[in-house]
Parts: sequence; C-alpha cells; structure tokens
Amino acid sequence: MKLKNVAIAACLAAGFGGLVAPAAAQAQEQFVPLLVYRTGQFAPLGIPWADGKQDYLKLVNAKGGINGVKIVYEECETAYDTAKGVECYERLKNKGSGSSGFDTQSTGITFAVTDKAPGDKVPVVTPGYGLSQSADGKVFEWNFPLLGNYWTAADSIVQDLLKKEKGSLKGKKIALVYHDSPYGKEPIPLLQKRAAKEGFELMLLPVTAPGVEQKSTWLQVRQQRPDYVLLWSAGVMTPTAVREAQATGYPREKMYAIWWGGSDHDVKDIGAGAKGYNTVTIHNTAERDKVHDEIKAQIYDKGQGTAKDAKELGQLAHTRGMMISMLQVEAIRTAQEKFGKGKVMTPEQVRWGLENLNLTQERLNELGFGKIIRPFKTSCENHLGADWARIATWDGAKFTPVSDWYQADQSLIAPLVKEYAEKYAKEKNVKPRTCTP
Repeated sequence: MKLKNVAIAACLAAGFGGLVAPAAAQAQEQFVPLLVYRTGQFAPLGIPWADGKQDYLKLVNAKGGINGVKIVYEECETAYDTAKGVECYERLKNKGSGSSGFDTQSTGITFAVTDKAPGDKVPVVTPGYGLSQSADGKVFEWNFPLLGNYWTAADSIVQDLLKKEKGSLKGKKIALVYHDSPYGKEPIPLLQKRAAKEGFELMLLPVTAPGVEQKSTWLQVRQQRPDYVLLWSAGVMTPTAVREAQATGYPREKMYAIWWGGSDHDVKDIGAGAKGYNTVTIHNTAERDKVHDEIKAQIYDKGQGTAKDAKELGQLAHTRGMMISMLQVEAIRTAQEKFGKGKVMTPEQVRWGLENLNLTQERLNELGFGKIIRPFKTSCENHLGADWARIATWDGAKFTPVSDWYQADQSLIAPLVKEYAEKYAKEKNVKPRTCTP
C-alpha cells in the first residue's frame, strides 16, 4: 500500500504546531480510494492501470484541483483477490471526506461490494468491466459501469467479425478462451444470444487461473480449428495465449481480445510474433491526445511521474487508468455544480454527479480526451452512458485503431440487461427506483 496524502506530510513538517492545521486542510481535500493490484497474476495489467490513475490525479492537483479542492488518495493492494479487495473497501469507505467512488479493478470484488454499496451509500465505478446488468440504474443505484461492459465489448467484436465475413457468420465456429472466473464468464450470455441469431457455433474453453498453463486449451483449438478465437484474459494469461497460438500455428489476426487482454505490455516482448493480434478498445484508448502531453510536461518532466518511465504514457492500460480517474474527477466536478463549487463532495453527492455526467465534445477537448472518448451522458436509467468501441491491431510494435466506431446492438443488449437486472433485484430483494424525466 502506498500513502499519498499531502495533509499528513504538512502536519509532520509543521510539528506540534501543525496539529490544528490538518483539520482545516481536510475540509478542502476530496478523498479518492485507489484499489490496485501491483502484485499477483494480473500485475502486468494492474501496474500501468494504477500508474495512469495516479498520474491523472496528480495532473488535476497540479492545475489547482477541482475548483480549488485538492484530491488526496490512498492505494490499497488487492492482488486481484476478492477477500483482500473487500478488506480494502471496508477500510477506506469512510476515510477522509468519504469514498468518492471505488474503481475495484476486479469483477469478483465488484460482485462482493455491490451488495454493500447501497447500505454504505458509496459509489462503485467500473468503466469497462463489472456486472454488465448494472447499466440499469433503476436497480443498481450505486453502480456505474461507464463507457462499456463485457456484453457491449463482445457485441462490438462480433460486429467486426460480421464485417469481415461480408455480413454472415452462419456455419462459422468461434471459440471463447476465457479466464475461469466471474470476469471471464461475463461475455457468455451475450455470445450465446449472438450465436443463436447469427448461426455460428460457440466453443467455450475455460482456462484455470492464473493462466500460465494453456497447452490443453490450445490443443483443442488446433484440433477444432475455430474460425476465430475471442480471448477474455488479463495479466500473465494474455502473453501465454499469444505464444501458444504462435506455437500451434493459429493465426494471430484471427484472435480478438477484450480490452484487458489488449495492452502494449501483453505483446511487446513477443513483437512481430504477435503481429495481427486484435483487441477491442474502450472508446479509443489506443489514441494519444493532449492529456498525454500535459502529464509529460507537468508531471514527468518534473520528476513526479508514477511510472518508472515516461514511455508508458500513451500505452493502452495507462491511458485507461487516466480515463477512469478523469471520469471520477468529472463526477465530482458535476456534483459541485449542484451542491457547491469549491466544496468537498460527500459520496452521495458524487453518486449524483456520476448519474448526471454530460461530457460534450467541447468539454472532452478541454480535458485533452477529445480523440479518446466520444461524447456521452448518464441518467437515472442509464448508468453506462455510451459504449463506443473500436478495434485496434498490433502491427509488431504498437496498437493501431483499424476499424470504424461500433456500438452494441441494443435489440440484444437491452433485453439481457433487463433480464439479469430483474433477476438480481428479485434475489437481493431490491425495489427498483422510479426514474422521472
């Protein structure tokens, strides 16, 4: 665990006379908990993700905070372990000004804290992951799977495959090689619906965590020769899968990874051996924008960067981390517009901000994310906002966007969200809210 709290540093520097000062300073500090996994099976993904989150918060503070309110944050190491994640949540939920929202970085941890959040009145922010059905704000008042989930990601991939196959997947065979965990199983309901609609055969190939042993899985791939392989992986599982595909002669251009299995660190050591490997991106996190230049100039050039090397700037996982912090900061800023500029927001007020986000193109341009994220709005009913995605391909040295923009087919997604949300509400005895215009 790393502690990043300027108030504590100020108190220590001031000595006994500073004992009164932190109370005044505390009133102008917004606390953001940072659950991370810098260790464990997913560390190769978790490290740049965590670095990106911190770097953006440092940039906001360097520019004066949120209308003058500085952000303080504390990392808590989960090692992608659900029990450790819940411990972090319990310890940090009431710290400082109260949690401004937990980006759990884990579908398993999200499952565990979702039941706790309504009672604790703490937002759970899961951009690009978590419970896909939590897009339904009527049932999941405290969950915000902003910008996309595993159903929308899988649907965007299928749309790209349809485009490649001139509009028909009938008679094709598609394999899902997935981490055998709640995370890896999330896309299955959507893919089953898509298989029934498009007429392709879906092969389900689970991989036991952490995913370093996949020979039997890729033996099945070699024997069955699916037309495409969808890879729901992260951490050490991803390069292992790419190397196994290479060893068995499976074309990397026929592999499509979820965004957590599509980052520079996953394939850079394989280099040309991974050429053609595809990933779906959250909005367009393969793009580089003005925010990267700002962080380079204001943070890394001053020796304050979180990552060891400024070369990490622009890599997919780092950009996603920055994007997630930006969403949390903008939720706080939105809350301030209603509840008081320059004031510290409570978790309940931040929840309102998350539910009333309206990131226009003009605002995204101001933030330096105009090329990365498309405009979107959230509402009482819609906690997802918008699920724009693109396909990026590894060219042997870097990921490059190669597709048009995709949005998930709501004729398939909306009924799934409704079905699973209603099931959750019934099981957990949750009374759905009434959302008024």
